[in-house]
Amino acid sequence: MKTVVLDAHSVNPGDLSWEWLESLGAFVAYPRTSPEEVIPRCLDADAVLTNKVILGEKEIAALPRLRYIGVLATGYNVVDLAAASARGIVVTNIPAYSTDSVAQSVFAHILHITNSVGHYATLNAQTSQPSRWAESIDFCYYDTPLTELAGKTMGIIGFGRTGSRVAALALAFGMRVLVYTSKPQEALPEGIVKASLEEIFSQSDIVSPHCPLTADTHHLVNASRLALMKPTAILINTSRGPVVDEQALADALRNGALRAAGVDVLEHEPPSPDCPLLSAPNCFITPHIAWATKEARTRLMQICCQNLTAFAKGHPINVVNH
Repeated sequence: MKTVVLDAHSVNPGDLSWEWLESLGAFVAYPRTSPEEVIPRCLDADAVLTNKVILGEKEIAALPRLRYIGVLATGYNVVDLAAASARGIVVTNIPAYSTDSVAQSVFAHILHITNSVGHYATLNAQTSQPSRWAESIDFCYYDTPLTELAGKTMGIIGFGRTGSRVAALALAFGMRVLVYTSKPQEALPEGIVKASLEEIFSQSDIVSPHCPLTADTHHLVNASRLALMKPTAILINTSRGPVVDEQALADALRNGALRAAGVDVLEHEPPSPDCPLLSAPNCFITPHIAWATKEARTRLMQICCQNLTAFAKGHPINVVNH
């Protein structure tokens, strides 16, 4: 079996190894692959691994030897599942590898906003200018609101693995937790309250979506729902970029209708220069790194190995196109 990795760099920039692929046959790992390079690079491949490189109907139709597509992520919208299924190609994903890392990133954004650590560290850095603290006549110096999380309300949209982990961390901070979920109230852990979307947006001090991207969740966070939020509230998005209407969020931030946003995902990645969030005030953007701790990427590689090995033995696991 020959395996081709189309965009190896994002998952493994050099601190992990692809050598385990040798036990399954020949392989080649390309750091990056342009759309025009997909077909020629995969013509003799039995298995293709991709993170964000698209394998659409055209690409799948042009690869007669292809029998397996392994998506190096949880979301698998980069693959045309109908086209793969029509050809009998098995498609797998990597579930639950980054749950703790993403939940940690949610609170990294929250604490960055509520405690302004980066702001104060910059103000007091060792530079040619005296720090504002050194020039203060008081023993302390602060010029931003500082917010305690205990007693605040966290609204979580979606209560899968990541949503439930974020909820557990919120409870540990002493927060009240509302969740929008299909699960009945009696199935939720103690301290978690089922709520409607309207209640989530109107009552929460912090709103954090943790839902997959579907037709129903596209722009779920839109102008009308942002208008329900408190002007002191914070929006966090580490789920999928298109879950949030970026122009509506930028407008809310510019109009002072929202305190701040912490965003790790955007509608288009990398963003175009005219992305409205790039110039929005109090919008703190990280470049899609919530999933990318070494620990999470190591788990991703381990599950990828298990997926491909199981397929080679005739018993595929984590199949998304049954």
